[in-house]
Amino acid sequence: MGQAYSCITCFPSLSSKDPSQSQIPDLEMNDSGSPTFLPLSPCATPTTTTTTTSTPNSVTRIPANLLNHTLDQPTQWLQLSPEISYNHNYSPLEMALSRQHRGSGFDVPGAVHSVTTPRLDKEMQGDAKLVIIMVGLPARGKSYIVKKLRRYLNWLQYETKVFNVGNLRRECETEHEQSAKFFDPDNAELKKIRDKLALDVLENLIRWLKEGGRVAIHDATNSTIERRALLLKRLRQEPQFRVLLLESLCTDDRILERNFRLKLLGPDYRNRPAADALADFKSRVTNYERAYQPIGDWEEERDIQYCKLINVGKKVIACNISGYLTGQCVFYLMNFNLADRQIFLTRHGQSTDNVTGRIGGDADLSPSGRKYAEALSKFIKEQRVQFALDLVHEQHEREEIWKSKGLEPLEKTDGSRTPEELMKAKAESICNSQFIIWTSMLKRAMSTAAYFDPDEYDIKHIRFLNEINASICEGMTYEEISNVYPDEYNLRKQNKLFYRYPGIGGESYMDVIHRTQSMIIELERMSQSCLIITHRVVMRILLGYLTDMSQKEMPHMDVPMHTVFEIRPKPYGNEILKWRYVEHLDKFVQDT
Repeated sequence: MGQAYSCITCFPSLSSKDPSQSQIPDLEMNDSGSPTFLPLSPCATPTTTTTTTSTPNSVTRIPANLLNHTLDQPTQWLQLSPEISYNHNYSPLEMALSRQHRGSGFDVPGAVHSVTTPRLDKEMQGDAKLVIIMVGLPARGKSYIVKKLRRYLNWLQYETKVFNVGNLRRECETEHEQSAKFFDPDNAELKKIRDKLALDVLENLIRWLKEGGRVAIHDATNSTIERRALLLKRLRQEPQFRVLLLESLCTDDRILERNFRLKLLGPDYRNRPAADALADFKSRVTNYERAYQPIGDWEEERDIQYCKLINVGKKVIACNISGYLTGQCVFYLMNFNLADRQIFLTRHGQSTDNVTGRIGGDADLSPSGRKYAEALSKFIKEQRVQFALDLVHEQHEREEIWKSKGLEPLEKTDGSRTPEELMKAKAESICNSQFIIWTSMLKRAMSTAAYFDPDEYDIKHIRFLNEINASICEGMTYEEISNVYPDEYNLRKQNKLFYRYPGIGGESYMDVIHRTQSMIIELERMSQSCLIITHRVVMRILLGYLTDMSQKEMPHMDVPMHTVFEIRPKPYGNEILKWRYVEHLDKFVQDT
């Protein structure tokens, strides 16, 4: 079973503040030269029936007579035809009223179409944009988290990009020393440089969102209230953006030490002696710790929405979460782990419909398909053993590397067993762990799993993994579709991602993405290895997520029959192996 986690959620209180107004705190300097923060939130709170406009120092109610006058204006804005437009310069009051009645940003690509008006068109486009500000000390997994989150949101077709402050800092390293001294919180001059780098990256982020991006992630430590307030103050000028603070904390000393050593392989320390590099990095972390102010009371007093991840999702604290997209991010972050495992994906064995080139349907396997199914069960058993051996050898080699660099081993032993005995015991434990098999509920997929022993494997048939529903085109060849439905055939060729087959139950690639979303969440949550037996479109969609493929590439990915893709999740990304079944040899051969 997957690891247990704790979740604490604080819901935003309903208030009379106008959610359309900027609620990001101002950063001002008082007489003593220290920052003074005004208690306003950057997060859109649930709309209320009170019609107000707010400024940092006051709340102004709209007079009833002016409100009635505005509502009595001609209803030109109700015209929905794209051919008709009106040149009307709406007043700030009218725009405030518009925002008062708009939704909370519920936007699902390919599944939700918002009705817009000339007044709301620009605003509703901005309403779905999200800025995520990372918070946390170095080596706490921030970059790992944002890479996974970016991959997931892009897979859901929310265009997402990570803006890393460290990359910009390294580009400027000829001007400033990049050792631990650069991060000294007591050095006012260097602090100004670090703040400027963070703000420069934020400007790039804002520019990208305005050019059409959907979610932008500011990847940096942002470890003080003052730094976060600087970022939020700038974002106050962009009231259409939602903001989420995302903090990564780690209290597990073993994970921390491993993360510290991974940093030695990064660009800051690549060419330095390991012992010196590790000491310098730990000194850098100490400098950050001296000034570190975790997310907490300051953010809660200002209704700022935030999420804390502790030990890579083992415990999750979410506060004031508002909005569909933000909620999707938090839910995803609650469901992943760092376990070493295998994820195999394959199409079902050849079916009788595959022989004749017909799509859809519920045909059973051909003789060739049954031969593949039998070979698949043997192959998976062999690969489980090989994976266990590879894993223990990788761990052993890594320990030897640390020793050669003068560092203590991460894996401590009591000396009662030899390294060979320890490796054998670990390999046996991995081989004997639970292995899960998922198939669709169509005959050809279930039959492909028929040679796996249910006493040895946890086998589940899942409707979410069924092939795309081609509706009126089910059971036809592509040639027949082009002849009978030439317009539909051409529309599909123009945009496979969003094209939906006509007729009852017809689906698009986007529909299948939403249908398989729960499968992705479960893949991230569980720590066991698994095999997924499914169909071409579903394979493309699942592999599109696991291999970080773009929306243009994913619908055209080559996923041949009788081929197995093996994914091995790693801290730096996913390793991908591909195996092809050679029928006349009755064996699998690895593709290079």
